[in-house]
Amino acid sequence: MIKLRSTFPVIVTLLVTACGGEREIPEPLREGLVYCSEGNPEGFNPQLVTSGTTVDATAAQLYDRLIDYDASSQQFVPALATRWQPLDEGTRYRFYLREDVSFHETDYFSPSRKFNADDVIFSFNRWLDPTSLYHNVGGGDYPFFTATGLDKLIKRVVKVDRYTVDIILRNADSSFLANLATDFAVILSAEYAGQLAVKETPEQLDTQPVGTGPYRFRRFRKDYFIRYNRNPDYWRQGPGIEHLVYSITPNANKRMLKLVTGECDVIPYPLVSKLQSLNQKQIKVQSEVSPNVGFWAFNTDKEPFNDPTVRQALAFAINRQAIIDAIYYGNAELADSILPPTSWAYTTTSQQYEYNPEKARQLLDQAGVEPGFKMTIWAMPVQRVYNPNARRMAELMQSDLAQVGVEARIVSYEWNSFRRRLSRGEHDTALVGWYADNADPDNFFRPLLSCAAVSTGSNRANWCHRGFDQILVNAISTTDTEKRKQLYHSAQQLLNQQLPLLPIAHSMRYQAQQDYVTGVELPPYGGISFRKAGKELQQ
Repeated sequence: MIKLRSTFPVIVTLLVTACGGEREIPEPLREGLVYCSEGNPEGFNPQLVTSGTTVDATAAQLYDRLIDYDASSQQFVPALATRWQPLDEGTRYRFYLREDVSFHETDYFSPSRKFNADDVIFSFNRWLDPTSLYHNVGGGDYPFFTATGLDKLIKRVVKVDRYTVDIILRNADSSFLANLATDFAVILSAEYAGQLAVKETPEQLDTQPVGTGPYRFRRFRKDYFIRYNRNPDYWRQGPGIEHLVYSITPNANKRMLKLVTGECDVIPYPLVSKLQSLNQKQIKVQSEVSPNVGFWAFNTDKEPFNDPTVRQALAFAINRQAIIDAIYYGNAELADSILPPTSWAYTTTSQQYEYNPEKARQLLDQAGVEPGFKMTIWAMPVQRVYNPNARRMAELMQSDLAQVGVEARIVSYEWNSFRRRLSRGEHDTALVGWYADNADPDNFFRPLLSCAAVSTGSNRANWCHRGFDQILVNAISTTDTEKRKQLYHSAQQLLNQQLPLLPIAHSMRYQAQQDYVTGVELPPYGGISFRKAGKELQQ
């Protein structure tokens, strides 16, 4: 088992020899880059989802936010807002907007003006104001904003002038800026939305996207590809390539093969167990200590999973260390909290759920669960950083549960269908996880376990505990780091007792790419970005 440390990404060249001679890159396109992604996006507007697959495909490629987070300096930095200032004791923030920023010109939209305050107002009101024309387009669900409480925190967004907006809060909130710097807080074009409304095709806002980002949308074919073109009018330094193609490749072995043959320039989630067997030395692997957690969520809306004793029993039944060894190949740390050890709010918990089948049987008997009890484990059909092989993990757990008299059936669906069914609470238990959007510990709590997150479907345990919610409210209501730390310690202890989910692993994040690819680095927070992507091919 490795110990995770807070470090910068490192580039490791695979120490594998090629068959000899100079490699031949199959028809290399100097102007294009192919990224073999693990699944289909649910859409092209990250406001509507919490799916990492969708965020990776859209957020940093098509859009910009008011502010960004720079992990190296651990500071919020300007993006579409050049500066900002808190006013009225932190209950109002004034943002000064960047001028001369263009929206995408595409086959389906030609902007007549530059980005301004109207676009900020529209983008926020889309998810903030239920009376907004666009609020219910696409279903009216904005899971990140609801789960984090931003939709309740923000009272209104006010246009001061063409390039200045005020965001007025109901109360001070120490996580407010961190949530604005996430991949979900994108800025849309109000002009484009207005044109679509006139045409009575408002749903196209989310399927034929327009943003201010480094790439423009060209075409999407489900299960096959997404095609983007470089935005020639991008307001900051853009990519060194003209075309970006997402080749949708759910199978990890096929992604690895495409990387070796040169069909892919970059792949996510390479099979760690097979990296050293690649017959090509010109492949680089990036690794990052990333803030994530893979966990087993219990649907507390269903019996007997509404009983903490049953949840604890099932936790004792699982050999998590064996899972770390078999699934992560040692490239993860056994989790004893939802927070990774690199978080400033992390604490060890008093109750440890070590592998103890006898204890599991005793607790199941105590809770009145008879031998032969049947249940389901829902396993993700795609790889994510926090779980490289959910199906195999479920098989190991299935075997463990059989030892304590529980019969577990493994369930899986196509990724987007899987997520929809989870949101509807059809599962008994599910193997899922979370990758942090920002450095604030609140990002691990409210989106996953708050009462508000139950209604959005991002709380996979469907667990609502008012005392837990109050701890989180108290934590974001103060800027005193020491007070926040103590409150988050209390939250972790409560979770450990109630156990709506069982933390399994904090994993390393990997990405493999051809050695001629430049500017594509693993971000410690949020989705992948190709804004600085380029190629340095030998003649």
